Amino acid sequence: MLFPVIKPVSQARVAITGAGLVSALGIGWRANAEGFRTGRVAFGPVTLFDVSRQRAKMAAEVRLAGGAEDEDRASQLLMLATKEAWTQARWNPSDNLSLVLGTTSGGMSLGEAFYRQAITTPGQRRGQPTRVLHYQPQRQALDLAQEFGFAGPITIIANACASGANAIGHAFELVRSGRAERVLTGGYDALSHLVFAGFDSLQALSTTQCRPFDAARDGLSLGEGAAMLCLENLEHARGRGVKILGELAGYGAASDPHHLTQPDPEGSAAFQAMSAACESAGIAPQQIDYINAHGTGTPLNDSAEALAITRLLGNASRLPVSSTKASVGHLLGAAGAIEAVVCLMAISEGWLPPTATTRATDALCGFALVREPTRAEPQCVLSNSFGFGGANAALVLRRCQ
Repeated sequence: MLFPVIKPVSQARVAITGAGLVSALGIGWRANAEGFRTGRVAFGPVTLFDVSRQRAKMAAEVRLAGGAEDEDRASQLLMLATKEAWTQARWNPSDNLSLVLGTTSGGMSLGEAFYRQAITTPGQRRGQPTRVLHYQPQRQALDLAQEFGFAGPITIIANACASGANAIGHAFELVRSGRAERVLTGGYDALSHLVFAGFDSLQALSTTQCRPFDAARDGLSLGEGAAMLCLENLEHARGRGVKILGELAGYGAASDPHHLTQPDPEGSAAFQAMSAACESAGIAPQQIDYINAHGTGTPLNDSAEALAITRLLGNASRLPVSSTKASVGHLLGAAGAIEAVVCLMAISEGWLPPTATTRATDALCGFALVREPTRAEPQCVLSNSFGFGGANAALVLRRCQ
């Protein structure tokens, strides 16, 4: 079923004035832009936990100061991404700033640490109350508000792998409808043993290499990271004289009831989400210059998404499409947010990120899969995020005129 797009009588344009991100490619816009532009692959052996009993052994880990001993990696990733976005937007503390976050596992590593200590040394209570407190899903959001000196409504969206995109979409609607002048939004997730083992038990993880849209693809690879965006009313942003990185122009979402973990083979909900995003942005699909695909590298997702893109465009043979999961893996709740920032990079810096690991493109791909670093001047781009449980979301970003 297609979720209706909110269409108030008067719709404000939504500017992006700050963007911060952290991935296995590095910390900050510059390090990540260079990595995504060149198609650098950031996977390595898992060091954060023991994977000797798992089929897959590789992931895209972020190198943080303090090393693997830090339990609340998710909070560190979130703080780093927010600091960059906040500084870039030149925002000041506020008593009325909305925060919308997307995540799937939040402080899962704290829960794991609590459980391990409880079963290995049940009489030892040291550190356990802190883990219980910070494991709660709202805690990281509250810590963020305290760190940057703001207060206001907090919304946390946990909608599987579409969480980050849905969070940005919800924030977009708040600004567009006039219910908020500014919203801080994004997604984050850190690698955790429970999630890694869960995907591995589903045999969804690649035992070779993540190769989106490859004819011989055999699964996804996990990563971790965070991305945050500062959204504000375009007129307000121009009045402040701040640099505008781009415009968030449209958002669409649709639900796929086909199966808990498998998409409709025809990609119907993916098509609906993309169509709704284009309608929300007031554009025809043919005006899209580039699509950052969900492109997980699993056999079922990539074939369904390829069919949906072809259906959306009719003839998509010349449309550039790529999946940046080839570089940093599937970042779960952070995926849609980081991929939105990659689209922003492509618009503002004039390049398209390659799917560097793909060797032989699947015949179902009726589009031009970007496999090498490519110079381009995209004006309007689409970013897809699809998740378990049938959550589908799409965002439209464009160069601000």
